Amino acid sequence: MPVGICYAGIMTEITTTQKIETPQTGSNDDLLRIGRVMTRMRLMTGRRVIGRLAIQKLAPGLELTHLDVLDAVRRGELAGEVTVGVIAETLRIDPSRASRIVAEMVAKNVLRRKASQNDARRIVVIMTALGQRLVAELHALKQSIVESVVADWSPEDIEIFSKLFEKYVDEFEQLFARSPTDPAD
Repeated sequence: MPVGICYAGIMTEITTTQKIETPQTGSNDDLLRIGRVMTRMRLMTGRRVIGRLAIQKLAPGLELTHLDVLDAVRRGELAGEVTVGVIAETLRIDPSRASRIVAEMVAKNVLRRKASQNDARRIVVIMTALGQRLVAELHALKQSIVESVVADWSPEDIEIFSKLFEKYVDEFEQLFARSPTDPAD
C-alpha cells in the first residue's frame, strides 16, 4: 500500500515495504523535529510578529507590504539600482501591484523615484531619509528580539546556531531555486 511522505516540502510516494532513508546523517526523529519546528516558526513569521511590532512602534501608517518593499529596496540596492520591476520580481508579485505599492510609499515619503544614473530613461526607486530610518529601526528591533531569545545561550551555541541556521536557509533556498514549483504558490 503506498504511503505519502512529505520530506522538505516535496511529496513522495513509497510503498510500506520500502525503507525510508534519511540523508547523510541525523535520525528520522531529528528530521521530524526540524519539520515540527519549521511549522512553529512559519506560524510566527506568517503572523508577521516582528513586522507588526515595528509598524505599531515605528510607523503606524504603514502596512506589512510596505515593510516587504523596504526590504526589497534595501537588498536590491546592494546589487545596484532598484526599479519597480526588481521589487516585483523580489516579492514575486505583479509589476502593476508593485507599482501601486511604490506609489503609496512615495506619497508617504518613505520612497522616492528618480532618474537612473546609468540610463536616464529608467526610473529607479530609492529610500528617503524616513525610509532609511525605518529600516534601521526595524533592524534594531529585530536584533533586540534575537538578543532576547538567545540571552541565556553560550557564545559557542550562538555561533554554532548562526552558522547552521544560515546553512539550512541557504540550502532550502537553493532547493526551491532548482524546483519547477514555486514554494510561494
